[in-house]
Amino acid sequence: MRILVVEDDLRLAAMLKEALTAKQYIVEVAADGEAAWEWVQVIDFDLIVLDVTLPKLDGIGFAQRLRSHRYSLPVLMLTARDTLLDKIAGLDAGADDYLVKPFEMPELMARVRALLRRGSAESVCLSWGSLTLNPSTHEVSYDNTPVYLTPKEYALLELLVSNGRRIMSRSGIIERIWSLEAAPTEDTIKSHIRGLRQKLRDAGAPDDSIETVHGLGYRLKQV
Repeated sequence: MRILVVEDDLRLAAMLKEALTAKQYIVEVAADGEAAWEWVQVIDFDLIVLDVTLPKLDGIGFAQRLRSHRYSLPVLMLTARDTLLDKIAGLDAGADDYLVKPFEMPELMARVRALLRRGSAESVCLSWGSLTLNPSTHEVSYDNTPVYLTPKEYALLELLVSNGRRIMSRSGIIERIWSLEAAPTEDTIKSHIRGLRQKLRDAGAPDDSIETVHGLGYRLKQV
């Protein structure tokens, strides 16, 4: 899941990015509404955490622009304003939820999870043959044998399972599961694929359960 944090308080933005990244979300940060608008036009986000008071384009204006251009992704609005009229203005502008500062991080995380569940199949298990993934718990098993993965290995496997026989290029994998600030080399992708294959083999999966399509990328073996 990819989240855009739009917050001009650099300290709070860093805290939000750290907390969300620790929960395996991919996080990008924009410090004003115009920068956020540039982000949403080039990257598919699953959720936006949006401050109201922003330079260049404020949160209300940004949410209105987002909805007027038919972007339907959920928006969690953050603000220090806690009057009823302020909340109504935020929700009418297109926010899906509204959280007043200061807030506790566990509450923000709970609201993020709830918003992501509304528009996705986050709680529905994914499967490919004998392989099963639970996106809510990040648990993986092959023929009922647990497979213990690192966060990036899990994200990579989830991407492959979600796309089935579609070939995922190394650059496409980097774009989907790394933030742009932390983008790795293609050799890093090869290393993660090797580690993932080994752990699947150890659980009883075939050696070629993840196929290399030379010159193009990777995909799962036909079931």
